[in-house]
Amino acid sequence: MASGFDPSGRLPDVFTNAGTSSFTQFLSYAAPELLPGRRPLPPGMAAELAPHATTIVAIATAEGVVMAGDRRATMGNLIASRDIEKVHPADAHSLIGIAGTAGVGIELMRLFQVELEHYEKIEGAMLSLDGKANRLASMVRGNLGAAMQGLAVVPLFAGFDLTPGDPARVGRIFSFDVAGGLYEETGFDAIGSGSLFAKAALKKRYRPGVSTPDAIRLAVEALYDAADDDTATGGPDLTRKIYPVVMTATAEGTHRLADSEITSVAEDVVAGRMENPGG
Repeated sequence: MASGFDPSGRLPDVFTNAGTSSFTQFLSYAAPELLPGRRPLPPGMAAELAPHATTIVAIATAEGVVMAGDRRATMGNLIASRDIEKVHPADAHSLIGIAGTAGVGIELMRLFQVELEHYEKIEGAMLSLDGKANRLASMVRGNLGAAMQGLAVVPLFAGFDLTPGDPARVGRIFSFDVAGGLYEETGFDAIGSGSLFAKAALKKRYRPGVSTPDAIRLAVEALYDAADDDTATGGPDLTRKIYPVVMTATAEGTHRLADSEITSVAEDVVAGRMENPGG
């Protein structure tokens, strides 16, 4: 916690003064050592010392967006985890998925969730979708020092735009680079080591205005194709009953598909590939 407590146990002024609606900015004053990008690191590369998470896909639909992530984390040539969860709700109408250093990514995702909730409590209103994406970009930029030493995190952000200028853009997707660059994507996107194969699969199958059920099927198929060519991406594991995490964001809010729903879709995809391995 922050230093500077007096013997009476009173909170420092930074906790009681009227401050900013940004939780990360408040944390930079109160306890900067708690920010992922502000921790001192020893010299040298550290990429192989922590598990890495991939792959995430996002698809814009007629009702909003679908985001899905495989469950594998790797550390070098080893499987560090078979059931990590990389896709989470950012708030009531948006989703975030992370690829890269798993521990830093999960911490960044949780900090982003607090950032959005803190803003809403202070301002009494929800940030716009563009505002949320910009806040996340600044947080990624704050981790640049660690990223240069191999502890990079790249998120994928998507959500339902509550105040769209164009009805066709109710579901929007944003990607980032390690320096905090922010880019809005059209239709679909993917991140992580399997993203090249996932995007190639979606490129042939995606159509604007796709329904949410069809987009869920496309997302699972894209992850299957990524796992087929990328060792760091885990495909549906029928033996252990481990399937992708799939979430939607629509006007009604965010929703995580139940295990039974994903099991049905994943088993159907695998059965289809048994008949036609090329898709």
